[in-house]
Amino acid sequence: MKNYFLLICLLLTACSSLPPTIENPPAFDLAYSYATQNPDRYKNVPVRWGGVIAEVDNEQNASLVQVLLYPLNSYGRPMLDEQPQGRFVVKSASFLDPLVYAKNSEITVAGTLTGTINRTIGQRTMTLPLVLSTTLYLWPVYDYSDYYGYYGYGGYGYPYGGYGGFGYYSPYYYGFPRYGWRGGYYPYRW
Repeated sequence: MKNYFLLICLLLTACSSLPPTIENPPAFDLAYSYATQNPDRYKNVPVRWGGVIAEVDNEQNASLVQVLLYPLNSYGRPMLDEQPQGRFVVKSASFLDPLVYAKNSEITVAGTLTGTINRTIGQRTMTLPLVLSTTLYLWPVYDYSDYYGYYGYGGYGYPYGGYGGFGYYSPYYYGFPRYGWRGGYYPYRW
């Protein structure tokens, strides 16, 4: 029970450390579809979009980050289990190192829509919305490799628990109490 309380406190402090412009959407949250249909109408409108970095291009006075857009959850993190909605380009006045802002990293951007920009993707030239960033937030990469313990999920080469899927040593399976093959509950002892 103490560990659950600690975990909840940790999650609450982690969420509260987000920049306010990333955590809270603008009052008028502009949808990507509106921005692509009529970019001149929505010029200088604040947006909060996010997704996965596709490419970073550093110019003399700015950095351009091409992002594959995903819907955001309530904290502003991209939901990668949803379908991508398109692409947009982020313009930052500061230098963005391509090794830090690496391809396939999750990012959320708060800024203003300043128009469009032409970018070549493969053999095709596309017109994408351009966002002048005020805040960039790279999301941390979580490591789930030891989440289920040594004998739990994936233990000893079995895909769903140690010893042939019965998981005798791991009391939780996907976060729920684990029951044995005859219905007995295996409590976890702290």
